[in-house]
Amino acid sequence: MDWFTDLFAQAQQWLFEQVVQPLGFGLGLGNRLEEAYDGTGWLLVGLIQVLLMLVVIRSLERWRPVESQQDRRAVRVDVIYTLIHRLGLFRLAMFFSLDPLLDMVSGEMRLAGLPTWQLDALWPGVTDLPWVSFLLYLLVFDFFNYWLHRAQHQFEWWWALHSLHHSQRSMSMWSDNRNHLLDDVLRDVFFVLLARFIGVEPGQFVALVAFSQLMENLQHANVRLWFGPVLERLFVSPRFHRLHHSIGIGHESGGKGTLGGHNFAVLFPVWDILFRTANFELRYDATGVRDQLEGEGARDYGRGFWAQQWLGLTRLAGALRPAAGQPLAGKPERP
Repeated sequence: MDWFTDLFAQAQQWLFEQVVQPLGFGLGLGNRLEEAYDGTGWLLVGLIQVLLMLVVIRSLERWRPVESQQDRRAVRVDVIYTLIHRLGLFRLAMFFSLDPLLDMVSGEMRLAGLPTWQLDALWPGVTDLPWVSFLLYLLVFDFFNYWLHRAQHQFEWWWALHSLHHSQRSMSMWSDNRNHLLDDVLRDVFFVLLARFIGVEPGQFVALVAFSQLMENLQHANVRLWFGPVLERLFVSPRFHRLHHSIGIGHESGGKGTLGGHNFAVLFPVWDILFRTANFELRYDATGVRDQLEGEGARDYGRGFWAQQWLGLTRLAGALRPAAGQPLAGKPERP
């Protein structure tokens, strides 16, 4: 991997010197160039991810699509979400608004006598095996991701935000980042703090996030693909995750309109198997949320980026302060 690391470092240095550094000086941010260099790494990773999506995953979508993409405008909005995240715009906003707060929290944790826990120290010599260390961190992140994902489907106020992700009726490789920005902030803060607590190095953290994101792009892809009876139980496939997005199955318990669902795992289905939320039926259903189906009183999740963000906040407000005699906002109506 040394050749790849060296090549990436050279590309990051070139991109920083040719683009980011002049832009930083032009904006009067010369005192933040160290942070800008780190941001250049995220930008480069994002560019590589988008290239792989277009070359590899898009080819799979053309090969065996589950459905024809009827709502191209909805897909284009998902592209905006992806570019915001992968080209560093979301990370930039997080840096200026939340990173100082996270540094303060980490400092307070140390002052309170809460040391970081070096996870790879549990296995002597694991630091000499970077792939083993990477897999160890990946398993820990995926375990917490599973439970965080279940919480998004369990609590009314969180579902009010997360339901935006499930409102996409035309699933594609771009749909992974179709989230309310507040939802993303909550998750990112948790995983940054988790990474600091268990001792994940910055470079490993970037690799963990990049790998997980690419796998999630594949899982959301509009492709009729599963991994077979054995591998399907080891890795989350597009079929496995599509069922999580299926109306009346993936985000509801027993198809009865109550929050819950199936197939919450992000990378490894073992968590769904262990905690009895797995559904391995070989089927490809329509995706979306029950309460947005055609008919009187259908919920509007918005067509454009800003409309979707605003409506998410109104659902959140309704979930936190439900009107007397009215159903909780964001909760699918019972059929």
